[in-house]
Amino acid sequence: MRTCVLSDVGELSLVERNRPTVEADEVLVRIDYVGICGSDVHYYQHGENSGNVVEFPHVLGHEAAGTVVETGCAVSTVSESEQVAIEPGIPCGDCSHCSGENTYHLCERMRYMSSPPVNGALREYVAWPAEYVYSLPDTVPLRAGALVEPLSVAMHACERADVTKGDTVLVTGGGPIGQLVAEVAMEQGAAEVVLTDVVPEKLHLAEQRGVDHTVDASSEEPAAVIHDRIDADGVDVVLESSGAESAIEQTTASVKRGGTIVFVGIPFDAPLPTDVVGLIGGEYDLKGSFRFSNTYPDAIEAVQTGRIDVEGIVSFEQPFTDTHAAFDRAAELESVKGIVRVNGQS
Repeated sequence: MRTCVLSDVGELSLVERNRPTVEADEVLVRIDYVGICGSDVHYYQHGENSGNVVEFPHVLGHEAAGTVVETGCAVSTVSESEQVAIEPGIPCGDCSHCSGENTYHLCERMRYMSSPPVNGALREYVAWPAEYVYSLPDTVPLRAGALVEPLSVAMHACERADVTKGDTVLVTGGGPIGQLVAEVAMEQGAAEVVLTDVVPEKLHLAEQRGVDHTVDASSEEPAAVIHDRIDADGVDVVLESSGAESAIEQTTASVKRGGTIVFVGIPFDAPLPTDVVGLIGGEYDLKGSFRFSNTYPDAIEAVQTGRIDVEGIVSFEQPFTDTHAAFDRAAELESVKGIVRVNGQS
């Protein structure tokens, strides 16, 4: 099978590797589409991400959907020829997080597709435990199936924030996660959603997707805009989806006393607000949001029913043979989400 290999920083190429064999509890999936995540781009550009260092050669990609071509002898949940989305994490199943309700995503022995040393989905075939492979309805395109993973991240973030009907919400960052977080918040009944970024194209996309207000953080201070146009006391919820230090600094200034701040974007050397007295006086709920758990069925249903438009965040699609170019394009500031077509048809 063809496999896209990261052989060094900035070096991607197609090589031939053996097709994997399936264990009794696994299925073999012909990969049709893979979304390019920001973490993939960081591995591509730097050889590491959030302390995880690549041992070359390595295979990237964890947002994947495809078609089952073989099932292990113990598999009964999916069948050959079914189109599926792959949940990319395999928890250990034995630790306290795995035994808890909806906490398996916190497993410290999690094997996560494309996170070193686990190879990713940018290859023609992947063998994966059937427990983490979900059938897609006929009405859900495979390309949309590949985006169930980032949608799951957004859904988990909004769950952590407890976004409810009538809330005012600030989303910082107009990348793929920020765009989906904003849409999930709107779908959950938020009264007003504000999205900030410094890239005009991303702000325009957010406007097209229905957010109530956008703020160009390169020319306006988000907190000042919120206090002036939304509520003098601030918003109920802030979902920080950029990882940018300037956005992190705006979180406590933008939220009202007793409000909730959820950190979703992965920062690089950006500290949390350090005004402990202010945090105490504001009685803010500060939360992290890490990946997701048990979200795939709900996310697939949201795509199937049209409640969430995942394909609307796609900036471009390129064939497997142009994966190197796709990663360069995905790194451009204007790009929101790039898709690699491994075996599928547009």
